[in-house]
Amino acid sequence: MKRIIFLIYTVLITISVSAQNIDGRAVENFFKAPGTPVNPKVEVSWNRYYTNDGLLDIYNRMVRAYPDLVKLESIGKSYENRNIWLLTVTNQKNKPHREKPGFWIDGAIHSNEIQGSEISVYTAWYLTENYGKNDFITQLMDEKVFYIMPVSSPDGREFYMNRPGTVNSSRSGAIPLDDDGDGLAAEDGFNDLNGDGHITMMRRRNPYGQWKTDPSDQRRLVRAEADEFGEWEMLGFEGMDADNDGRASEDRADGYYDPNRDWGWNWQPDYVQRGAYRYPFSLPESMAVRDFVMNHPNIAGAQSYHNTGGMLLRGPGSNDDSKFYLREDVRVYDHLGELGEKLIPGYNYYIIHEDLYTVYGGLIDWFHLMRGIFTFSNELFTSYFYFNQQSDGWFGRQEEAMEFDRFLLFEDAFVPWQEYDHPQYGKIEIGGFKKNFGRINPGFLLENEAHRNMAFTLHHAYHTPHLEITELTSKDLGGGLREITAQVTNSRLIPTHAGIDNRYKITRPNYITLEGGNVVAGMIIKNRDLNVVEEQLINPATIEVDNIPGMNSVLVKWVVDGGRRFTVTVDSAKGGRISKEL
Repeated sequence: MKRIIFLIYTVLITISVSAQNIDGRAVENFFKAPGTPVNPKVEVSWNRYYTNDGLLDIYNRMVRAYPDLVKLESIGKSYENRNIWLLTVTNQKNKPHREKPGFWIDGAIHSNEIQGSEISVYTAWYLTENYGKNDFITQLMDEKVFYIMPVSSPDGREFYMNRPGTVNSSRSGAIPLDDDGDGLAAEDGFNDLNGDGHITMMRRRNPYGQWKTDPSDQRRLVRAEADEFGEWEMLGFEGMDADNDGRASEDRADGYYDPNRDWGWNWQPDYVQRGAYRYPFSLPESMAVRDFVMNHPNIAGAQSYHNTGGMLLRGPGSNDDSKFYLREDVRVYDHLGELGEKLIPGYNYYIIHEDLYTVYGGLIDWFHLMRGIFTFSNELFTSYFYFNQQSDGWFGRQEEAMEFDRFLLFEDAFVPWQEYDHPQYGKIEIGGFKKNFGRINPGFLLENEAHRNMAFTLHHAYHTPHLEITELTSKDLGGGLREITAQVTNSRLIPTHAGIDNRYKITRPNYITLEGGNVVAGMIIKNRDLNVVEEQLINPATIEVDNIPGMNSVLVKWVVDGGRRFTVTVDSAKGGRISKEL
């Protein structure tokens, strides 16, 4: 009897959570929201952040669910011997991914800028879950390949998530360095004095201090007026002077170096560019990316996710390099950047050295100037998202952060001030914002920003070259000779060769090859109306074309002796490989 009751109960539960049948139609127990995958094969909550192991689980579930769309591989090892995982996302059945225009996505090159990883994975997830269901996504996956490296610094992510730190640590990886120049490495790091897992701030009462309690919010300190004393002095981040050099927590376990100052364009040493390591590509993580990108010349566009500030950044990082960002390339960036401002309210399209600060040895410039790849860096999250308005300066942002935490997070982001007997400072108080607030999105805002940034990235990817043979004709010249004419059209914004690529011959030319018959002559048609041509005397069957501009075409023709069936093949490093028969 108990067994029968259990079976009936199981059937009733199954009916309640599965599709119902009304008039012969299957009706799900949810209503589809537009733009969101319905009933995904891979269930992921996008309101939280995942550890390295948590992300790996998502990767593996995507591979199992979509083996024809996702491939997972390690492209190298970090300093602490962790895998640097990369997802190759495309329709793997229609043609090899190296014969498609490629798009690179990476996240969290700075370890504390963690949401770039979730947004990268969200992109892979969204592409796979919508393939065959959404026309735009299906077209993208058929035409393009996405190389997605969600975690640039797995060591730093491990450090940030599992060890006490501040909102700014760990920014680098895990190489211990002698930051204070005393001959010892990592001997004076942060100390989690109250054991709460966060490194917050220390303050001490002082009748001659420069800070006072904000009467509207007892958690907050504000500057005393110029003609008055305050009641508090700030002692910095939670910690001690472990090496007795008069400085607290100045030589941390995550030595200070900047993985985004390690790239081989206009690299400068540390005394010029703070954060530079030993030499270009001296870090194993950036070496792994360099080698992958060099071995994949089909990559035509790229997106590197950082935080914070709500910015769509393009190079150059230094004013010295402005002359290398050519007018035809800037035109592409401007079009995409202005679209991004519309897609992500609160974001601004900026030039790094003009609107932010000077960067030497940055990833953006290496990608564009050394590889001819149109590259953006998105600085994720902005205080605009607190109340959908621009903040008024630093103190305005701090006040809004306090209000946002109070009214929307219910003070979950703030550690209340607590008394503590410090062995060096005496009686102090410890408190302040947790490391998971300020630079990264609160959970309920994460999926919204992930989707908007992904949309910008996908439109960027859409505009990598798309080549079509839009004309293929044959004309009888008599005497057994025929004239074969082909028009190759690039129907997207980004050319097969950026201006800088054309100038310095970074990428090989496009090859347009005719097969069938004996090719007597081959030429590029410069002006069809006036019959102006440029003949290629050597190997005329394969015509070399330096560039196929965005939203433009090239015309070529051959004179052929004999043959009845002809095939034209276009082989472009960044534009892919296509063929058409005549």
